[in-house]
Amino acid sequence: MEPGAVEGEEIRMFEEGENCFYYITTMNENYVHPDMPQGVEEGIVRGLYRLRSVTVARGPVVHLLGAGAILREVEAAADLLACDFGIASDIWSVTSVNELARDGNDAARWNRFHPAETPRVPYLTEQLSGAPGPVIAATDYQKAHTDQLREFVPGSFTVLGTDGFGRSDSRQQLRRHFEVSREHIAFAAIKALADQGALPLEAAQDALSKLGIDADKPNPMTV
Repeated sequence: MEPGAVEGEEIRMFEEGENCFYYITTMNENYVHPDMPQGVEEGIVRGLYRLRSVTVARGPVVHLLGAGAILREVEAAADLLACDFGIASDIWSVTSVNELARDGNDAARWNRFHPAETPRVPYLTEQLSGAPGPVIAATDYQKAHTDQLREFVPGSFTVLGTDGFGRSDSRQQLRRHFEVSREHIAFAAIKALADQGALPLEAAQDALSKLGIDADKPNPMTV
């Protein structure tokens, strides 16, 4: 849980007297959290903030969104893309898919009922409009959860999630099985860039073998 989010919830409940409740979700993986970047307090509360950028000289750019424990896979994917494929990325920490969806739906509803007014821009749209490039989102939730945001994402949007039957294995194996590992995140970014014409399709084909991805393995939703 981001500290800024806890602080925001305390203000709404105890200072503003909002009639609501909040819950904290804990995860079963211990790891060192990165330092909180300066100036991201609003983004933490509103559902999204840019954690860091990985730059390369004259390379295409992608937006990589991650939540929970999969954010670490997103960070590793960004390093893979930069070091092995010459692709730059902005890494975004998603603190609340639901909050982003509420904000987007509120803006869409207001725009529908106020056709003569200047349209409101959802927070997610505003944040991702600063730089071109496809958007890849990876979480350990089902894809439908993150797909709530599709309407508010400028440009192409690829969602990776853990759809399928539960099973026991190592974290690394499970993430590869459900296709949310760093290799799958990196490949999704390469394929999205190829679809946009920013990379040749042959680059995506070559990336499959370079990343050790079996394109013909069973769909995790079916096994």
